[in-house]
This record gives sequence, structure tokens and C-alpha cells, in this order.
Amino acid sequence: MLKALFNILIFPGFLFLIIFGLAAEFYDRKIYARFQNRVGPPWFQPFADFVKLVAKENIIPEQADAYVFKLVPVFALTSVVTAFFYIPLWKTGALYSFNGDMIVVLYLLTIPTVALFLAGWYSCSVYSTLGAMRSLTQLFAYEIPLLTSILASALLANTWSLSKITVFYSLHPGLWAFNLLGFIISVVTLMGKLEKGPFDIPEAETEIVAGSLTEYSGKLLALFRLTIDIEMIVGASLLAAVFLPFGLTLHPAIGFILFLLKVLLIVSIISLFRTVLARLRIDQMVNFCWKYIAPLAFLQVLINLIVKWTLVR
Repeated sequence: MLKALFNILIFPGFLFLIIFGLAAEFYDRKIYARFQNRVGPPWFQPFADFVKLVAKENIIPEQADAYVFKLVPVFALTSVVTAFFYIPLWKTGALYSFNGDMIVVLYLLTIPTVALFLAGWYSCSVYSTLGAMRSLTQLFAYEIPLLTSILASALLANTWSLSKITVFYSLHPGLWAFNLLGFIISVVTLMGKLEKGPFDIPEAETEIVAGSLTEYSGKLLALFRLTIDIEMIVGASLLAAVFLPFGLTLHPAIGFILFLLKVLLIVSIISLFRTVLARLRIDQMVNFCWKYIAPLAFLQVLINLIVKWTLVR
């Protein structure tokens, strides 16, 4: 019981995710600034912003549904932390694993977007409502390609368990190369899930202030921002486990270092993309996902089916 509580609350659970999430936010902001020839924030800036928000008062609009307004940040944070426990990190087995946990993880990672929609909708603000609708519209655009690209990797491994997927690719190290297209698609769709540029349409500051979170402040806004940081870690960890299954059979210390490097590599790619690409309109984002990303994701499924039929039987 004590070991389970330690794993959930300390390592590799909640405390580790908070520290790594804030560190990843600093890393993302720092290299994003360097790409733009700026200095960027000091190392403690994300932590200082979090402490500042926690110390501030929660202000709830008069027209908002106070119960939903306060509940959705907790709901979103809980979902992303829970998803982390089913992902293999620095070894082939996750903290908790069962056949079908891949579907559960993808479902849990959908909840923060739904929470953003509910937060904006029940804020009863024009800007928040518009941001909420944009978040939900983006969800319908990127979710299918993300699911399909990860499904392709699972089809080749013939399992719905993330732990068993990593075991399969550890035993067949050359087959990961057939999933490169799916990896690129997953990184692009993860940017949409995290609402990173060029898919930061729901929180476009120059158009709708802060989108769904316009009316949020204090501890509730701190929880939402922490959720976004942790979601970036969990999403990158998922892609690392599915598409970059290297070093999972080595010594745990080496595997842990490789895990950190793989997550930071994915964060670096996201930062590079949002540096060089301008923000899209919501209709451009939807057209891009359904006209290009979704067909490529299904092409990845076809490639893996052919590989499975010819090489893995």
C-alpha cells in the first residue's frame, strides 16, 4: 500500500509530473525564445508564475455556473495524471497495465479538451464561449488522425496494450522505422491537442483574449496551466513509448535518462514547428487535418498492414 501511494503521489506520479511539467514549460519557452533570437525566461519562471497564481484570489463571474467553473480544472488535471500511469516510461512495463490500456489513455487525454470546452461554455462570456467552440472544433479535427496513427503501431504489434507494444518493438527493433510517418502525424496532432502554434486558435490573444480561460484566475487558472504542462509530458511520453521504443530493456537509470531525452526531443520539435509556422484559422486547421493528416494516417495503417502480412506472421 505504501509503495502504491509513493508511486502515485511522488514518483513517477503527481510530484514528479509537476516538477517535470514545469521544467518542460521552461525548456519549451526557452528554446522558443532562442529560435526567435530572444533571451527567454529564467529557469524558475514557470514555478514563480504557478506560485503567483496560487496566491491570488479566485474570481468567479456572476453569470457563470460556479460548481462547474470550479470542478473542471480538477477534472482535467486528474485525467492527465491518471493517463500517465498506463504509459511505459523507462522500461517495457507501465506502472499499471492491462490489455486495452491504450484506448483508456487516449480517452483520458481527450478529457482536458472537453474540460476546456465546459470551462468556456459555463463561464458565460463571449470570448470564453468562442474559445470553447474552437477547442471542440479542433478536437473533431485532430483526434481521428492521432488515434489512427497510434492504432497503426498497435496493429503491427497485434495488441491494444501499450506495455505489450513496447515489448514487441523491443523484440523487433527494426520495425519501428515503418512507423515514422505515424510519428510525424502524431506530433502534429499533439500540437493541436496542446493548442500550440500554429494550432493555438482557441486561445488567440489578439482575437479572443485567452479563449476558454479568459474568465479564470487564481488557483483555478493555476490548475489549468499545470494541466497543460503535464498534458505535454504525458502526450510526449505516449509518443515516445509507441514510436521511439529505444532503451527500454537497458538498465533503469539509462532508460530513465533516455526517457527524459525522448520527451525533450518531442517538445523541441513542437517548439520548432510553432516558431516557423503562423497561426491558422479554424477552418484552415480543420481542412488541413481532414484533407491531409487523416489520409496520411490511414496510409500509415495500410503500410503497417502490409508489413504485418509480409514480415510479421
